[in-house]
Amino acid sequence: MLLTITTTHQPALDLGFLLHKHPGRFQSFDLSFGKAHVFYPEADPQRCTACLLLDVDPVGMVRGKNADQNYLLAQYVNDRPYAASSFMSVAISQVFGSALQGRCKDRPELAASAIPLTACIDVLPVRGGESFLRRVFEPLGYEVECVRYPLDEKFPQWGESPYFSVAVRKTTTLAELLAHLYVLIPVFDSRKHYFVGADELEKLLAKGEGWLAGHPEKDEITRRYLRFKPSLYRMALARLVQEEEPGEDEEDERAGSVRDGQEQVLEKPLSLNEQRLGAVVAALRASGAQRVLDLGCGAGSLIRELLKDKQFREIVGLDVSIRSLEAAQRRLKLDRLPPMQANRVKLIHGSLMYRDKRLDGFDAAAVVEVVEHLDPPRLSAFERVLFEFAKPRTIVLTTPNREYNVVWETLPAGQFRHPDHRFEWTRQEFHDWAQAVAARFGYAVRFLPVGPEHESLGSPTQMAIFVLAT
Repeated sequence: MLLTITTTHQPALDLGFLLHKHPGRFQSFDLSFGKAHVFYPEADPQRCTACLLLDVDPVGMVRGKNADQNYLLAQYVNDRPYAASSFMSVAISQVFGSALQGRCKDRPELAASAIPLTACIDVLPVRGGESFLRRVFEPLGYEVECVRYPLDEKFPQWGESPYFSVAVRKTTTLAELLAHLYVLIPVFDSRKHYFVGADELEKLLAKGEGWLAGHPEKDEITRRYLRFKPSLYRMALARLVQEEEPGEDEEDERAGSVRDGQEQVLEKPLSLNEQRLGAVVAALRASGAQRVLDLGCGAGSLIRELLKDKQFREIVGLDVSIRSLEAAQRRLKLDRLPPMQANRVKLIHGSLMYRDKRLDGFDAAAVVEVVEHLDPPRLSAFERVLFEFAKPRTIVLTTPNREYNVVWETLPAGQFRHPDHRFEWTRQEFHDWAQAVAARFGYAVRFLPVGPEHESLGSPTQMAIFVLAT
C-alpha cells in the first residue's frame, strides 16, 4: 500500500524538514507487521513528493498464533498487504510521529504554517462507497478526487470493488492532514489488525480534537474506528458531545477556545506567549485586583501565573470547552495543592455569548487571545456580557496585530495566525473598536504593545486596558 504527500509550497523541499526525512535518502523502518519505506520520487524547490510504502508480511503476522482453524486460509489470502488500513495508521504514527504531533525542531514556525498539501492513497477500501468518502472528507475542507476499480477488468459483470485510488487536497498544516488520515483510513476499512480497547478511545479523542466533535459523520466515524464496540462507542460519543457548546450551534465553542499549539509554535521564537502572560499579570497586579476572571481560560496558562501572586485571592477561569477545563484541572494539579491554595481557584463551564451572573462582582477580567475567535456579528453580545453585565472595574484584553503577520515568512499572505480566527485587527481597527466600546459602557481605555516592536508594523500582540470610570 502506498501513501504519497505532495506540496507546491515554496520552497517545496521544506517538506523534508516537516517529515524529518531527508529528500535525498531512501529510508526503511522495521514495524511489527513488516517494513515501511520512505522515499521522494520528486524533490525540487517547486514541487516535492514524499512516499510512504508499506511492505506487509501476512505470513509473519499469523505465524505461531493460535488461530481459529475455520478461517485459517483467510489469514494468508486477504487484501491486507495491498489496501490501506490500520497498518497505514500505525506506520504514520511511528514513521512520521514528530510531524503528526506538529513538531519540527529545526523549523518550528514551519510546522505551524498552512501549506498546500495533496495526499494520495493507493488503494483505499471504502466500505460505503464514494458518497461516504465525500461525506467524511469534504466537511473537513478537502477537495476529493477518486477512481473506483472493478473487481476484475476481464469480468465486468462481477461489478465494482470497494477499492479506490483517493486524492485529497487542502491548504492546511501537515500535522492536521496526518491526524485526519490517521483516524479516517481505518474508518473506511472498518477493520483493525489489533485489539481495540479503552486506549483506542483515547487515541480517537486526542487525534480528533478540534474537528471530530463537530463533524456531521462523527457517529459513524466513531463507531467504525472503535470496531462497532457499543460500550466504547457510547463512552466516546458522550465525551464528544461534551466538547460541543450546549447553545444554538458550535460557534460559541470556537468563541471560548484559546490558541492551540499551531499558533504557539509560530510565536515561540519570540517567546511571545510568555511576554503576553507577563504583561497581563503585570496589568492585573497594577490594578490592585484581588478577585479576577480569566475568560476563555483554556488549559490554565494565565491562572498558573496568577496563582504565584498572593495578591489574587480568588481566580475564576471560564471556558466553553469541557476538554480545555479538564486540561486546566490537570495542568494546575488542583487536587494536589494545599487546601488554602486550591480554594483560590475555581473552573467553570460557560459561554461569553450569554449573560452569566457568576461573573458579576469581580475586580478584574482578563480576555487573552479570545476575541478574535468570535464571529463579528456576535461581538455585540460579547460586549454586553462583559462590559454591561459583568462590568468588572478593570478589563485586560489582548489580540493579534494583523499588520505584524508579514514578519513571519512562513505565514502565507492574507492568512491568519490560526485557522479558527474569525478576524485579526490592525492597530487602528482595534483602537476604534476599543474606544467605541469604552465610550458606550463607561470605561476609559489605554493601549500597550506586547512583544518586539517593529518600526512601522507595531508589536505582534496589542493589549487594551479598560478601567471603569468612577
